Amino acid sequence: MTNEVIFSVSEGGAASITLNRPQALNSLSIEMLKPIGEKLKEWQANDQIHLIILRGAGEKGFCAGGDIKTLYKARSSQEAFQNAEIFFEEEYHIDRAIYHYPKPIIACLDGIVMGGGVGLTYGASHRIVTERTKWAMPEMNIGFFPDVGAAYFLNKAPGYVGYYLALTASIIQAADVLFANGADSYMTSDHLHAFLTRIEQTNWHTVETSTALKQLIEDYSSTPTANSELASLQNEIDQHFSKHTVEKIVESLDNDPSKFAQETKQLLLSKSPSSLKITLKQLIDAQHKTVEECFATDLILAKNFLNHEDFYEGVRSVVIDKDRNPQYIYQTFADFTDDILEKFFQDSSETVKK
Repeated sequence: MTNEVIFSVSEGGAASITLNRPQALNSLSIEMLKPIGEKLKEWQANDQIHLIILRGAGEKGFCAGGDIKTLYKARSSQEAFQNAEIFFEEEYHIDRAIYHYPKPIIACLDGIVMGGGVGLTYGASHRIVTERTKWAMPEMNIGFFPDVGAAYFLNKAPGYVGYYLALTASIIQAADVLFANGADSYMTSDHLHAFLTRIEQTNWHTVETSTALKQLIEDYSSTPTANSELASLQNEIDQHFSKHTVEKIVESLDNDPSKFAQETKQLLLSKSPSSLKITLKQLIDAQHKTVEECFATDLILAKNFLNHEDFYEGVRSVVIDKDRNPQYIYQTFADFTDDILEKFFQDSSETVKK
């Protein structure tokens, strides 16, 4: 399993972490996370390592998120349940470490970057998107919630754009990722390849790292050809998604005859009511939280979702049987009462079993 992540170091002091499960869109497994965490710690203490590149193998993307099929097994096996809890603990630990890492981390958001892939890259010091980037927090599609620190970073997007991205699970491209503060620079995929080659050919032992890296990024960066669609929609997004309950958001959209509002309303109504309500509370509660506090809440929620039948039903409908016809226990917003909602934020997984 060790070849699912490839570690390398250039003579010049540039280290690389390459997620190497291209057949699974580099989805994260527990076997991948542990060595990544260990290597980050090792490289932090090594004065001969000056910066780190984070990328995915293959042509399709950096990382499509966690290995959902493995998490699904937690429904029927105590061992798998415990492994799923460990997976979340390891994943969030690494994500947090990247936020606080003292050396530059260059994250290559080329191709598909979703869920856990976003979690790995958001805290990196230098985040690069390309014309191939497809970025999303897609958890709403499987009856889950946007984890990996999403409540922290989605609140960093302009206005209520982050709320829109979380609740609709919309897939966005380079210009929108930059607008939402999910990336710092844009390069064409060809330029990204050339840039990474230069990184690995540079003797970082003899230059001032931050200055030289900044210049290299400027040399290879450009502007996306398309404008940000989210920027043009922000006023409408803010109008609807600033409401404090999902019911009010849906009502606001319902009262707006525009194509955007009506399509967005239908999109929300196709999601799990419990996931929508939990996620909105998670985002609102996190408005003034630190990144550490957001990850602590994520861990509570993730463990409670492992006891939540609607999560497994969402995964079944999208990933296992692929019938796209989930039969949720909580079929309406009214079914998922405020009392049940509050229990999801309590550190006791047994309280949410149903």
